[in-house]
Amino acid sequence: MEIYGVSFDIVGKMPIVLLKTADGSRYLPIWIGHPEAAAILIKLQNSSTPRPMTHDLFVEMLAQLDVRVVRITVTELRENTFYAAITIAQDGQEIEIDSRPSDAIALAIRTEAPIFADERLIDENGIEFEAEDGEEGVPGEPVSLTQEQIEEMTSKFKSFLEDVTPEQFAEGDED
Repeated sequence: MEIYGVSFDIVGKMPIVLLKTADGSRYLPIWIGHPEAAAILIKLQNSSTPRPMTHDLFVEMLAQLDVRVVRITVTELRENTFYAAITIAQDGQEIEIDSRPSDAIALAIRTEAPIFADERLIDENGIEFEAEDGEEGVPGEPVSLTQEQIEEMTSKFKSFLEDVTPEQFAEGDED
């Protein structure tokens, strides 16, 4: 996945990070908090802060402990909440740590770790739309979506959240 950008839900004014599949045909919208959106945008825009932000501090701690972020994975959507995992490596051993997607993405940007999403999650929650005039998002810039695209994305996602049952998430969850 690639970070397509950060936008705002026109209804609730909440930030949304949009992840784009490698082939660019589907997008996964993840609602996040304002501080996490700022942490993602600051790094995407190659900006800095006078003092380290929490994610910067965490990256420095990992480096001092000789720990490498291998990848982050958005793993599931359960009870209207997205979940993610950060995979780290230390002394040749990989460890998976539960995380909020927004924190995992902020960490991935700072460590240049690849971002993945569970294929089933994309199939069930991904949204397809074409950028106007074939435009691609510019990393670090707010996403330029039309009002119609944002409303369609928000409507589809809210409809999904209203109609999904716990049993649908349990199907095929042998991992």
